Amino acid sequence: MQERKEKREFARWWRSTKPDWTKSPDLITRVRHEISNPLTGVLGQARLLLREELNDKARKRAETIEELAIRLRDIVAQLRQVQKIGR
Repeated sequence: MQERKEKREFARWWRSTKPDWTKSPDLITRVRHEISNPLTGVLGQARLLLREELNDKARKRAETIEELAIRLRDIVAQLRQVQKIGR
């Protein structure tokens, strides 16, 4: 539910700002790449942690890391879609 609301808010913001991404497609590609690589590592490590025996507090922290990494991955995917629209 919260995720849908955030996506709607992002779409609303995007429509209102309408930056001209066509002037900087290389920048978007680079930013996506620079975020995606370490993000994949963070998400993978969080998922490995969640396979282990953890106390409740540590499990909650690992789950939070996983959830936030997934949200960031979704934002990067939205950047990819925005870049496609600008081409």
